[in-house]
Amino acid sequence: MTTSDLTSPNLAASSPATPVTRPAPPEASGTTWSPRLWGILAVLCLVMFLDGLDVSMVGVALPSLGHELGLSTSSLQWIVNGYVLGYGGLLLLGGRTADLLGRRRVFLIALAVFAIASLVGGLVDNGTLLIATRFVKGLAAAFTAPTAMSILTTTFREGPARNRALSIFSVFGASGYSSGLILGGLLTTAGWRWTFLMPVPFALIALVAGIALIPRQPRATTGGHDLLGAATLVSGTMLLVYSVVAAPDRGWTSPLTLVSFVAALALLAAFVVTERRVRNPLVRLGLLRVGSIVRANLSIVTVFGTYLSFQFMMTLFLQSALGWTPLAMALALLPTGLIVAFGSPVVGRLVDRYGTSRMIGLALTSLALGYVWFLFAGSDDPTYAVAILPSTILLGLGFAFGFTAIMSQATEGVDDSEQGLASGLVQTSAQVGAALVLAVTTALVAGGGEASGAVEAPNFHQFHSGLVLVTGIALLGLAVTTVPLLRSSRGERLPLRERDFTPVP
Repeated sequence: MTTSDLTSPNLAASSPATPVTRPAPPEASGTTWSPRLWGILAVLCLVMFLDGLDVSMVGVALPSLGHELGLSTSSLQWIVNGYVLGYGGLLLLGGRTADLLGRRRVFLIALAVFAIASLVGGLVDNGTLLIATRFVKGLAAAFTAPTAMSILTTTFREGPARNRALSIFSVFGASGYSSGLILGGLLTTAGWRWTFLMPVPFALIALVAGIALIPRQPRATTGGHDLLGAATLVSGTMLLVYSVVAAPDRGWTSPLTLVSFVAALALLAAFVVTERRVRNPLVRLGLLRVGSIVRANLSIVTVFGTYLSFQFMMTLFLQSALGWTPLAMALALLPTGLIVAFGSPVVGRLVDRYGTSRMIGLALTSLALGYVWFLFAGSDDPTYAVAILPSTILLGLGFAFGFTAIMSQATEGVDDSEQGLASGLVQTSAQVGAALVLAVTTALVAGGGEASGAVEAPNFHQFHSGLVLVTGIALLGLAVTTVPLLRSSRGERLPLRERDFTPVP
């Protein structure tokens, strides 16, 4: 493989075993879609909704769950982290597996496992078994999430049709997360088990509809299986995610933490070496040398990492420091979800007009302003209309503008045979990046509480260092995104291929 192969706009050209791209159906490239296409999109959106719903609902139910099962704080943490471990550790493999074995097959099997794990999780009475079901559920989501997105990007042709579909797709993801905060509070009053059982019937509906609507696809012809690449990729990514989520408890400088990070990096380095030498690599590394794709992955780390960390701090601040109820807290943060839900449908048209890079720059600007506002307007007794509401509005605008544009940029120009890989890559960046930023934020918040003597009665000062961190990451991400724009802005908009496929310097 030559250097020109790696940087070519036609990302599939360097692999002779790559299947020829099949054009999208005519109705999938225009503004009028058939009922079948709408049905496929509905199935994918429902699965995206369930993923967001599950994460936020379970978080609200943790105190009640821990009290009934007698679980310690560290055990409760692994109910969340068990899901993150399976999800973040296998996303990249999940997306590539869908490319190789067939998206429909992988999607439906993983969705069935997701439904079964949800059912079992709502019935068990043992903390260890509950954590195990969460890991299995995260593993299933690691296959459904990138596969759903790759089905979408291969069904709807690149351009206005795909941007419109991605906008609708992002609405359901944000709606699931924001709805989960409220539904979690309501369902937990009836019993924490309902937060685990509620997704089951909807997952089954999506499964039946998917069997009926999603068309069958032949397997890709790869000429061999990269077993060593798969083994080093899975073990390396899972160990990296485990090291990140376990570091706050063990200590970032503890020998075990350092050894696990070194081992994870060694496994990932072995994966890179393997992919460069095997004839039919699991992951074609040329994809990682496309400038727009690298920037999209860095942008998604910024968006997810900073927002989830900010929401984590706001949840603690509003409930622990100000004494708000879970439902009041959820309603306070609800404007962000509503803005994403109602704003995302128009983002696709804005992406068509202004391009993905400009929209991502606008999104990161809005996010950074939201964090800066709360950093300076927040206090021990904040006024909601002055300190909190403006931040939630700015964050909602940033998320609405950013998600669709980032997902579109991360998959633009990528051949159908690698859409699962591109989707898995950007979602892996989101999950692993969010876990890393959240872990560091948690350590800073805990340190701030100890330094201020406010462990039992948290105040705004305890969260100041965490707010500075997320603000700094947002500004850094904004700089990474806007510098290439400033270099190429000469009054004319570059053509799509030339603009979005600049090799990384």
